[in-house]
Amino acid sequence: MMNKKVSYKLPRNLLVLFELMALLLLFIYDKDNLDKLTIIYGITLIFIVYISNFILLRISTGDSYIFLIVTMLISIGVIMIYRIDPLLGIKQVLWIGMGIIIFFITYFFFKKIKGWEEWIWLYGISSIILFIMTLLLGTRTKGSINWITIGRFGFQPSEIIKILAIFLISSYYANYEKYKEKKYGPYYLMGIMYIFIMFLFLQRDLGAVLIFYSLFLALQFIYEENRKLVLYNLLIFIVSGTLGYFIFPHVKIRFETWLNPWKYIDNKGYQITQSLFAIAEGGFFGTGIGLGYPDFIPEVHTDFIFSAICEEMGIFTGIGIIMLFLILVYRGFKIAIKQEIKFYRIVALGISILFGIQSFIIFGGVLKMIPLTGITIPFVSYGGSSMLSSFIALGILQVASEELDFEVEKDG
Repeated sequence: MMNKKVSYKLPRNLLVLFELMALLLLFIYDKDNLDKLTIIYGITLIFIVYISNFILLRISTGDSYIFLIVTMLISIGVIMIYRIDPLLGIKQVLWIGMGIIIFFITYFFFKKIKGWEEWIWLYGISSIILFIMTLLLGTRTKGSINWITIGRFGFQPSEIIKILAIFLISSYYANYEKYKEKKYGPYYLMGIMYIFIMFLFLQRDLGAVLIFYSLFLALQFIYEENRKLVLYNLLIFIVSGTLGYFIFPHVKIRFETWLNPWKYIDNKGYQITQSLFAIAEGGFFGTGIGLGYPDFIPEVHTDFIFSAICEEMGIFTGIGIIMLFLILVYRGFKIAIKQEIKFYRIVALGISILFGIQSFIIFGGVLKMIPLTGITIPFVSYGGSSMLSSFIALGILQVASEELDFEVEKDG
C-alpha cells in the first residue's frame, strides 16, 4: 500500500504542475481578458482534481489510475476549450466539477446496492421509455433527433442508454445458463438490442447506432456460445450499413467526403479538410496556445477538439491523448480479467470497450481514417451529457476494479 501511495503521488503532482503551467500560458495569451473569476475557476479546477485523486486513493481499494488518467484528459480538454471560447471553458469547469461529484455518488451507490444482475427487464424498459421520450420531446439537430431540451438545459438520453445497454447485456450473460434453456432464449438479447437500434434509426442518430452495434457485437463475440448468432449479427451489421448509405443522404455525404474531401472543399468537405490542415500546421510541437486558427473548423469545441489540440499543442500531445485512452482501455480490460464476479466482469469489459469505440471513431474521423460521425471524445470534448455519463461509467468501473465480498455467481 505504501508503494502504491508513493508511485501514485508523482503523476498526481506532475498533473498539478501541468495545469499550473497551462494556466500561466493562458494568462500570457489572454491577459487582457483574463479576469479574477476565470483565475478562480482555474485554481478551483486544479484543487478539485488534486483533492479528488487524493480522496479516491483512501476510499477505494481498486484501480486509482483510471481516475488519474481521466483527470489528465479533462485537463487537456478544458485548456483547449477555454482557449477557443472562454465562456465555454468556464462552463466546462462546472460540468467537470459536477461530473466528479457524480463519479463519487455513482461509486458509493453502485457499491452499496446489490442484485444488479437480476434487473434485466428494468434496464430494457427504462431504455425504451427514454427512446420514446426522445422521439416525442426531442429536437432535431444536424438531422438527428437526439436532444431533449428543458428550459435552458438539454441532455442526450442515448448517453444514459449506453450504460443501461451495458447493464442489460451483462445481466443476460451473467444469467446465460437460465436463458439458453428457454425456447428462443438465445434470441432475447438480440431482440432487445435490435429494438434499441430501430429507435436510433428512427432518430437518425447513426453515430449512436455504430456505438451500440459495435458494443453488442464485441460482448456477444466474447460470451455467446452459439457462434452462428455472432455471424448473423455481423452480416446484418454489414447489410444495414450498406442500406444506410442509400437511405440516408447525410450518410452518403459523409462517405463521399471521406473518400475525397478535397473535391468538396468549398462546402460539405470543408470541415474535414480544415481539420487536416490544422493537424498538419501544428507539426510535432504545435504552434503554441493562442497562435493557431482552430476557429476555422466548424464545431471545433465538440467534434474536432482533437484537431485544435494537435494544431496548438502539437502532434506529440495528440499522440499522448491517444496513448492515455489506450492505457485507460487496457486497465479496464485488466480490471475485467481480475474480477471474479461475472456480472461485474462483463460490465467492466463493456465500459472499457465503450471508451475504446468512442475514442477510435472520433480519432479515425478527424484523421480521415474512417467516415465522420457526430461523436465527441469522452472527457475531452465540450458537453454536459457526455461528461456526466462518462463519469457515471467511470464510477461503475471503479467499483468493478475492487475485490467485492458479497455472494453472487463467480464462475463463467
